[in-house]
Amino acid sequence: MGRKFAIYDTTKYHFVTFTVVNWIDIFIRDIYKEIFFESLKYCQENKGLEVCAYCMMTSHIHLILGVKDGFDLTDVIRDCKSYTSRHIRKAIEQNPQESRKEWLLHAFTWEGHLNPRNKDFQFWQQNNHPIVLDNPDKTQRCLNYIHANPVTANFVSKAEDWVWSSAKSYFENTTDRIELLYLT
Repeated sequence: MGRKFAIYDTTKYHFVTFTVVNWIDIFIRDIYKEIFFESLKYCQENKGLEVCAYCMMTSHIHLILGVKDGFDLTDVIRDCKSYTSRHIRKAIEQNPQESRKEWLLHAFTWEGHLNPRNKDFQFWQQNNHPIVLDNPDKTQRCLNYIHANPVTANFVSKAEDWVWSSAKSYFENTTDRIELLYLT
């Protein structure tokens, strides 16, 4: 049986979304955001990941990703999500400031038990809804969508003001928290 949403051509860039189960607002704390960016950096340095754009919202992250020759985007995404799931769980467990600790751990454990593909814990929704970026118009639409996300959510009035996005780097052509491969 085929999968509706899958990455079939890892030689092309893809727009993907990583969504926390039940759209839980986990990325309201910088500690969890930094774990995600550490994972991206690691995957860039060791797994051939190329990040072209991103926008981290409170419950999901939009990205445009690709990989260098010899690497598989599906594998890199799996490894990134696995790493962040484990390390964010550990950070929640060890964070004395986390007022939602019991509720969060219960919610992620509950979702893990509901999914036969997991042992006991599920942080991310399983699908990334990848969209292959096979023409310049589609690529530009996805890039605009990613950067406009915090404006649409009324978090900021200008995309480049959202700190957890690559919009400012694109707008000002500056360095970012992670290495970006700019789309032209």
